Amino acid sequence: MEINYWWIGLFLVLIAALVIWLVKKNRKDEKAYENEIIQSEMKHKDHDNDHTDTEA
Repeated sequence: MEINYWWIGLFLVLIAALVIWLVKKNRKDEKAYENEIIQSEMKHKDHDNDHTDTEA
């Protein structure tokens, strides 16, 4: 049985490209998720003065 190294090489390149693409997409999605969490935890301007009056 003859092994066709061109097909094996092409398959390995495609697998490597898929892994690289998935890692990049995951990092991008992780940053978007972190920004979404940060935005959801931030207070609105209406709530800035709640319980922060220490001068009076």
